[in-house]
Amino acid sequence: MPTQEKVDSVATLKERLGAAKTAVLTEYRGLSVRQMSELRKQLKAAAAEYKVVKNRLARLAVKGSPLDALGAHLKGPTGLVYTKQDAVPVAKALQAFVRTNPQLTIKLGMVDGKVLQPAELKALSELPSKEQLRSQIVGAIQGPLSQLVSLLEAPQRELVYVLEQRGKGAESA
Repeated sequence: MPTQEKVDSVATLKERLGAAKTAVLTEYRGLSVRQMSELRKQLKAAAAEYKVVKNRLARLAVKGSPLDALGAHLKGPTGLVYTKQDAVPVAKALQAFVRTNPQLTIKLGMVDGKVLQPAELKALSELPSKEQLRSQIVGAIQGPLSQLVSLLEAPQRELVYVLEQRGKGAESA
């Protein structure tokens, strides 16, 4: 018979994961409390949350949801990273943390309904964020457009220059 506390825990986790676009399973074995706090802080800066979950309760929470594929990988000490925002900053924060704390192991991830292996999550972390991509696109469009405007204005500038020179020549005569 499940206790009310466990039922509430599953309901809360199900609610939080219901809106998540990205979820990553990690194994935190060997991390100190201070390191876990630092991980949570870095993930919070990336608009993500980190929760240590009981596997059985987490399996119940993801069952029948878009994150159902993660249920089979809920084994051992499991930490769950989830966010409603862009996956790239979360992947970057996780990879940055793993570089300095190799005890954290990334098991599996799910981004927009697609299961990603740790290598794919690492590749995702190397991508620019949506904001960086947008600025690159704007820069790529803006350069040729400004050249086009400059080319279209050139005949008018030259005409003004010729008229100014002619006006100077008429004044000196």
